[in-house]
Amino acid sequence: MRDQAEGLRRMFGAAAGGGTRATLVPVVAPVALPAGDYLLDQLVGAYLERGLKVLVVDASPRAQPAPELARVDLAACVQRLSSEVRWLEARGLVAHHLDARGQATALREHLADAAPDADVVLLHAPVAELARVLPGAAHCRPVLLADLEQASITAAYAAMKWLHQRAGVSVFSLLLAGHPQLALTQRVMRQLADTAERFLGVALAESVAVEVRTGLRADVAPALRRLARDSLGVPAQNGVRPVGAMAAAHA
Repeated sequence: MRDQAEGLRRMFGAAAGGGTRATLVPVVAPVALPAGDYLLDQLVGAYLERGLKVLVVDASPRAQPAPELARVDLAACVQRLSSEVRWLEARGLVAHHLDARGQATALREHLADAAPDADVVLLHAPVAELARVLPGAAHCRPVLLADLEQASITAAYAAMKWLHQRAGVSVFSLLLAGHPQLALTQRVMRQLADTAERFLGVALAESVAVEVRTGLRADVAPALRRLARDSLGVPAQNGVRPVGAMAAAHA
């Protein structure tokens, strides 16, 4: 797995234009989603299964505020949850990095510098903040989190519209809390993809449903492996199973 991860790091560096920089994976933090922590854990687990190291930056409304130290030494604020997972409590962090245009694109580099051994930087933040970070990051594919409630689906659609109009993002992935075989689940994913294409001209390239009741020790589903692979732009591999990063951080 060590050799495999090193090969993937080289691929990431080539895709980003040089170096061994981590791949940024933006995750839209919904205002209210009971299954949100579980979905985020499953996504982290899909990267760990590939033998990759992940920095989870939690800038969601539920997170603790970013420490004052983060303004001058972001790396000192990163917590080590395991040998593979780093954690950064970061509510309000985006506002610390705004430039004269109201953008925070420099934060991408700062986060990569804060955890130089990470392969993936998973930035979990509200859509309005992601829209300030992502301009110019054409390679990023934001991940939407939702469940089967109508308000949640509406919020996911609104997030696609916001990021498309404000940050020029045109491709998204969806991680949905719902039984994969349920007719309602399949209909919701299909209709959201169709609506995004027809009215926004954006692609919901990957939609994956995850049954929350299976628990954190469930194996990573093949569809989730594909979503993780596509978010990184590299071929799929096999490895270890999830560790419950969100649960550990909020314990």
